[in-house]
Amino acid sequence: MGMPEQPLTNVIEFDPEDEYRPEPEPEPGPPAWMDGTRRIGIHTSIAGGYVNALESAHKLGCNALQIFSASPRMWAGGPSRIPEVEATAFRARREALGLGPLVIHANYLINLAAQQPMLRTRSIQAFHDELVRGIALGADFVVVHPGACGDCKPDQAARLVVESVKQAAKNLPPTSLRILLENTAGMGTALGARLEELGEMLNALHNLQVGACLDTAHLFAAGYDIKSEAGLASTLELIDSVIGLERVPVFHANDSKIPLAGRVDRHEHIGKGKIGEEAFRRFLTHPRLGAAAPEGLPGRAFLAETPIDDPGDDRRNVAALWEFAGLKDQAPEVTKGFSMLTAAAKRKMAKQVKSTQAANVAAADRRGRSSGPVKRVKKSSKSPKHGRE
Repeated sequence: MGMPEQPLTNVIEFDPEDEYRPEPEPEPGPPAWMDGTRRIGIHTSIAGGYVNALESAHKLGCNALQIFSASPRMWAGGPSRIPEVEATAFRARREALGLGPLVIHANYLINLAAQQPMLRTRSIQAFHDELVRGIALGADFVVVHPGACGDCKPDQAARLVVESVKQAAKNLPPTSLRILLENTAGMGTALGARLEELGEMLNALHNLQVGACLDTAHLFAAGYDIKSEAGLASTLELIDSVIGLERVPVFHANDSKIPLAGRVDRHEHIGKGKIGEEAFRRFLTHPRLGAAAPEGLPGRAFLAETPIDDPGDDRRNVAALWEFAGLKDQAPEVTKGFSMLTAAAKRKMAKQVKSTQAANVAAADRRGRSSGPVKRVKKSSKSPKHGRE
């Protein structure tokens, strides 16, 4: 009697649940500076190295800062890329000091609305380089002015800005860096003085999550009365309506030397200008402009771009922001006597200005002597030969 046939192996059906699946990468948490505390800072200098800007912010009592990534008034203001060793040291020191957000202000020469092909191409490339350097430094935001429209219509110029930003943002590595368009004071044909105009550009760039940086001096000079209680309320309502307050993570906190609707960009020390101390107290303590949910925006920063006329002006402006925000007791410790402008540096600058003025006067005097006095030509009673004297 033969043995019944048996399969050599048992056929086991594949169960998808048995497949190995690696654990998904955890979603990165929010950065430490988005902890709901008020973030206050100032624009600091990168002279002597990027890390110096961090040290200055720390010594001035800031927990946030803004810098340039290269010279702001030159096309070739520095290398388009930052050496990795330098960038790594910067990121490590920033983390150690607990500073954030880090905002980079783009080159002033960039005109994303330029009609001239060469200027527009150069602006797009320069802005792309700003973004690349921002990523290398671990910056959170890059702020740029939209540009000026020249002879074209504002709506056409706005479309150029949108397209320029899209071009500049191409071929970037994955990053959390965000672009912020800044409002303007309304000088000449500069775009962005009207909040509605700024909002339209942001809406056209929603896929890139572009936000806004609003400057208090620019708002005031453009005609938005943030000085009065009613004016601030109506301005915030308009911002929320056409931009969205949740899309404004950074404010440039500057007083203005120019009266309301003066349409000129001139910054003044906090509380010492046409906006004034009372208005800044109201502005910095407004619940909708806070850094904590639900009314505020976690991590929202207020950064001064105020003049440094005398040693200590930078330190005093940062202190004023903390005081007017009602957080004087919570402000970081300040290095006594520190300023980005020393007395020696001020004397050197004054000497350079005096020397330049003297050189200009001497040059004008030489030009005057070389041209000599204008001689009077006596009129002849004779008829000119060949139609000429």
